[in-house]
Amino acid sequence: MKRPTTVLLTALAPVSWGTTYAVTTEFLPAERPLFTGLMRALPAGLVLLTIVRVLPRGVWWGKAAALGALNIGAFFPLLFLSAYRMPGGMAAVVGSVGPLFVVGLSALLLGQRPTARSVLTGFVAAFGVSLVVLKAAGALDPVGVLAALASTASMSTGTVLTKRWGRPDGVGPLTLTAWQLTAGGLLIAPLALLVEGAPPALDGRAVGGYLYLALANTAVAYWLWFRGIGRLTATQVTFLGPLSPLTAAVVGWAALGQALTPVQLAGMALAFGATVAGQLGASGPRTPARSFSFTAPNPREDAADLTQPAPRR
Repeated sequence: MKRPTTVLLTALAPVSWGTTYAVTTEFLPAERPLFTGLMRALPAGLVLLTIVRVLPRGVWWGKAAALGALNIGAFFPLLFLSAYRMPGGMAAVVGSVGPLFVVGLSALLLGQRPTARSVLTGFVAAFGVSLVVLKAAGALDPVGVLAALASTASMSTGTVLTKRWGRPDGVGPLTLTAWQLTAGGLLIAPLALLVEGAPPALDGRAVGGYLYLALANTAVAYWLWFRGIGRLTATQVTFLGPLSPLTAAVVGWAALGQALTPVQLAGMALAFGATVAGQLGASGPRTPARSFSFTAPNPREDAADLTQPAPRR
């Protein structure tokens, strides 16, 4: 598959994540962020495990657990903590520095020298997002800021390590997604029970909201994300991240009646331009593209030969 198509498919992941706020506020029980994180991760992971029917072997038990903790198990609780401790707009601005985290980590772990263009593009993306979502607020909460930075660092590290470790021979992105979502969900489960207690009663709207989050917003979206990491550079993938707050702003305008000011529109143009610029002038990995399939994974790609060491990328 050609790189522009891969970029567009990978971009569907942050676009989907941009709908999370609207779904959460309109359909789900209030004040249950950890339970929501659990319902996003664990059911999706178990459904994908049922589809692929492949478990890790050898060192990949540890690697899958580490990636699941970074990309899901630690990321979700830290993200929700930051959102509850400070305005959502500020949390989004802190999260938008993710491309700069990835540029630095790629230099350390992947040997990819940062360029002035990538650093400048990262700052422009963060500035554009700030114009879209940042509003006047009181003093910043130190715990909220640290949680937002930690969540961004966690996801950025997971993205780079996913690129570095690759996948075992014969294992496709669907299987890798299943491992990480399951591992991350299992990490969140005891924390949700300890902090929030028993699960809340759910009505039909909540059930529908959780089904959407688990399937489209998480299972499919994270599969596209990890698939993109395997075919693009880590920097290219992370520069798609600003599409999430931009989508949230558009959904708020279209579905929730929230106004968009000229300053916000200018910020959207800047952030979108930085997203496009982040895809230019970089070549993806030279590994051959695999066939596009979700409901019927390629048995050669997602089957059980896990005895070979993971390729370094």
